[in-house]
Amino acid sequence: MKKTILFASVAIATLATSVAAEDLKVCVSWSNFREERWKTDEAAIKGALDAANAEYISADAQTSATKQLADIEGMITQGCNSLIILAQDSASIGPALDAAEDAGIPVVGYDRMIDDPRAYYLTFDNVEVGRMQAREVLKAQPKGRYVMIKGSPVDPNADFLRGGQQEVLQAAIDAGDIEIVGESYTDDWQPANAQKNMEQILTQTNNGVDAVVASNDGTAGGVVAALTAQGMEGIPVSGQDGDMAALNRVALGTQTVSVWKDSRALGKAAGEIAVALASGTAMADVEGAGTFTSPSGKTLTATLLAPQPITKDNLNLVLEAGWISKEALCAGVSGVAVCE
Repeated sequence: MKKTILFASVAIATLATSVAAEDLKVCVSWSNFREERWKTDEAAIKGALDAANAEYISADAQTSATKQLADIEGMITQGCNSLIILAQDSASIGPALDAAEDAGIPVVGYDRMIDDPRAYYLTFDNVEVGRMQAREVLKAQPKGRYVMIKGSPVDPNADFLRGGQQEVLQAAIDAGDIEIVGESYTDDWQPANAQKNMEQILTQTNNGVDAVVASNDGTAGGVVAALTAQGMEGIPVSGQDGDMAALNRVALGTQTVSVWKDSRALGKAAGEIAVALASGTAMADVEGAGTFTSPSGKTLTATLLAPQPITKDNLNLVLEAGWISKEALCAGVSGVAVCE
């Protein structure tokens, strides 16, 4: 995978548009609302659209790729001027892009890559997220038996993350310091599935595990539950998203890192880009637009925001940003400076 331009800013400038936004309808197709973070993303998108006096219309696919296609078809008939799509299955979303193209509706592929140049790709740098996860776990456990708990097999981000993790771990693997003793995708990114997979790996290895690189906070929660049941809580575990429960686990010491992707910035950018595209701005002319070469070799117009790893040492960042309350962060915590 090649990124020809990377944008590290966690904010995007207000986008100039040539058409009054108050007449615009921006439709958002969500893959699901079962993960905590999507509600934060939605609020940020709504805020950006409200600021532009644009109308917000949404649908929840409830983890069904088939329902998502039907949702998008229905929203197109409501007169959407642009679409934001969090794809449930990126490989199956093509008919939605065909329908949007036929209707002259621009598309923003939100957070998860849609491998099609017709969709503007907006996300965080997920390869770097994977690197950050692996760096923090490796720092905490430079030698030993590792488990890799990956994301959904139909989400391209799962493999972007895994690629970044491997980059960081490869030298230690080659040196014989690290052995990967288990690896599994997690259907739908669901914590229960991650817990089940981790339980199976613990059984297979007779609890011979020293660290777990889990690809998001939901899967990390499932991993920690499986470890706790075996009295193994506290071994290094990674995650991402800055979920409230995960940040509390970081403070408690049962999770090593949550790579924080401030979804308020991502949602704001999505709303602004959607308004710009709906108003007639070409994808390449969007403020901050660059290019991203997908694993299949397609060139996508893209904006990638910068993530931030959160460990016990910098928990103050999420507090100072108003991302989490001290009460939620520090529940049950003692001996951590930020919680005193």
